[in-house]
Amino acid sequence: MVNFMQCFQLKITTCESNSLHQLCGLKWAMKTRLGCLSNKSDSCSDFSEFLPPAQERSTRYLKLSNDEVTRWADSFDALLSNKYGLAAFRTFLKTEFSDENIEFWLACEDYKKIKSPAKMMSKASKIFKEFIDIHAPREVNIDHRTREETKQRLLEPTSNSLNEVQAKVYSLMEKDSFPRFIRSKIYQDLLNRTQIYCQRKSV
Repeated sequence: MVNFMQCFQLKITTCESNSLHQLCGLKWAMKTRLGCLSNKSDSCSDFSEFLPPAQERSTRYLKLSNDEVTRWADSFDALLSNKYGLAAFRTFLKTEFSDENIEFWLACEDYKKIKSPAKMMSKASKIFKEFIDIHAPREVNIDHRTREETKQRLLEPTSNSLNEVQAKVYSLMEKDSFPRFIRSKIYQDLLNRTQIYCQRKSV
């Protein structure tokens, strides 16, 4: 009986020791991760955090000028025409759970480049089902008339079939999402970091 109790107590002690060891390991890992994040935030103009993983590997040491980031606030077109501005804007929209707008706009841009009628038909159908149709998984905010007219145009799609609906989504982002992006912490932090980086380089 004594031996059994001693073994039982030893087993409990061992489990507690293992749990404590795992907890310490977890705390160390979290501390290390926080330290990495802190160091990353001090990199000023390092833009890799806004890029998708595939791009991040090839642009790890990408640097942006303060003038370049400042120009993004001049106009919505200036933001979207800069691939890094576009990446930052997409990141912002994801935080607002409204990235379907920019993804739809980009899909339309790709659609207009298609030359093959068969590929155009396939792409048009995919865009309609994903973004335009009622209860589409990433439905964009458009009125009933625009949805129905677009549906009719896509029965015999041309390179211009999505122009009207794309323009409406662009206008919605320009009037609503773009001003919020310029005021957002994402943009303001990046603007400040590039400014600090430029000041350090000039010293």
